[in-house]
Amino acid sequence: MKQITVLLADDHDMLIDGLAHMLRRDFEVVGVARDGRTMIEMAKEKRPHVIVTDISMPNLSGIDAARILRQDIPSIKILFLTMHSDLPLVGEAFRAGASGFVLKTCDTSELVKAINSIANGSTYITPLLAVDVISVLMTRDSKEPSRGPLTPRQREVVQLLAEGRTMKEAAALMGISTRTAESHKYEIMRQLGLNSTAALIRYAVRIKLVAV
Repeated sequence: MKQITVLLADDHDMLIDGLAHMLRRDFEVVGVARDGRTMIEMAKEKRPHVIVTDISMPNLSGIDAARILRQDIPSIKILFLTMHSDLPLVGEAFRAGASGFVLKTCDTSELVKAINSIANGSTYITPLLAVDVISVLMTRDSKEPSRGPLTPRQREVVQLLAEGRTMKEAAALMGISTRTAESHKYEIMRQLGLNSTAALIRYAVRIKLVAV
């Protein structure tokens, strides 16, 4: 049987290096990404069976990256390994295309079990959250965005600006013109009723697009 291939995505160097070393005992680790955009690029290049990713990452969140990959490479399974246990966020992760969700407090055996489960077509939710997550997914409108009224493209703009990028830098990363990026920003502020970039950054922190 072919060995399961895994791509890791996390912006904490010590954690991801240790994780790669640990998982090589059971899987073929094909690469390590330290931001959401790199995760997408490497996924397209390496075509791993499973991506193990955090939610909070620079340039593009794990959830938004998962949403893009679900459309581009639906065969790849995505397992979130994160410290975030907020139930609405967990629900959104699954709606974005996740096949599994595990907390960073889990032990090695649970992580290995989760990777094997989703690689073989099952869904895995850590037992610490399973009952509550199922309740959220069953009662919440699947079309309702849990992190506010923004589109995925608008969330990209907000995250990049909150990370300190200039409009020109944000536009380059997104592959759009600076004028288009500025239009997104002003439309976002109008939608949210915000009147400053500082307020926009506070909003990004509140909905966990960026870590505090």
